[in-house]
Amino acid sequence: MSALICGSFAYDTIMVYTGHFKNEILPDRVHMLNVSFLVPEMRREFGGCAGNIAYSLKLLGGEGMPMGTVGTDFDDYAAWMDEHGISRDYIKGVDDAYTAQAYITTDLDDNQITAFHPGAMNYAHEQQVPSDAGITLGIVSPDGKDGMVQHAAQFAEAGIDFIFDPGQGLPMFNGEELKRFLGQAAYVAVNDYEAELMSDRTGLSVAEMAKNLKAMIVTKGGEGSVIHADGEQFKIPAGSPTALADPTGCGDAFRAGLIWGLQQGLDWPTIGRVASLMGTIKIERPGTQNHRFTMDEFKARYKEEFEQELG
Repeated sequence: MSALICGSFAYDTIMVYTGHFKNEILPDRVHMLNVSFLVPEMRREFGGCAGNIAYSLKLLGGEGMPMGTVGTDFDDYAAWMDEHGISRDYIKGVDDAYTAQAYITTDLDDNQITAFHPGAMNYAHEQQVPSDAGITLGIVSPDGKDGMVQHAAQFAEAGIDFIFDPGQGLPMFNGEELKRFLGQAAYVAVNDYEAELMSDRTGLSVAEMAKNLKAMIVTKGGEGSVIHADGEQFKIPAGSPTALADPTGCGDAFRAGLIWGLQQGLDWPTIGRVASLMGTIKIERPGTQNHRFTMDEFKARYKEEFEQELG
């Protein structure tokens, strides 16, 4: 199975504040907020949901083609993708625009404050899901709003199962728009906060949303995840990270695990554990595309974490 990964490409400037935001923001002064955080650690990383998912899927040996729009400053990222054998067939350059940029500050509680410039991502709708490229699985991850709407419709029209992964783009959509996505997607992947927001906006419970999907996956951070599928709830344990270096990109690594598991035809408890382990491995390294492993190492870690073989 070949997966088309629709979403953003971005440069992430990641800063670590060696304190706690809650100690610097006074609740009775939020209407006149003026704070400055000293960030002794800073690095620039390759990121964006499509890029991150494609990178992690490649580590697993899955077939994935990211699709997105990028700016005139994409050369370094393009060289990185070529170095790691990630397809650029469905990446479109946009003149007079920067590649999307995220400026992320993380405190010691793993809380994050992010400023995001969408740049070329706003032109995502200029890309179209190909119906004749042998694509059998898709994902619509955070991107320009029009692009997400159109790509979901194009997947549905082509009869290609896809994962709806709204992520931080979820607030862009109202209840009716979210119901349309639910009617088009085969799978939905959200965290527990996003699940609650979707429920509030659509008026549907998680069980009601899952009813017409092949699966609805709700992640709960360190508490693991729950997969609603086939009328059942599969509770998936979290992994045991050896370090908590950086939570940025853990959700994207998790979704790469979902895609790979679907490509392999695995059952939901196994798919969930593969995805969980991907998030665990990611959080142990700073940045979104700096984790490494061989499949033999991954299978050994899987057996260690879950006390069962990964076939």
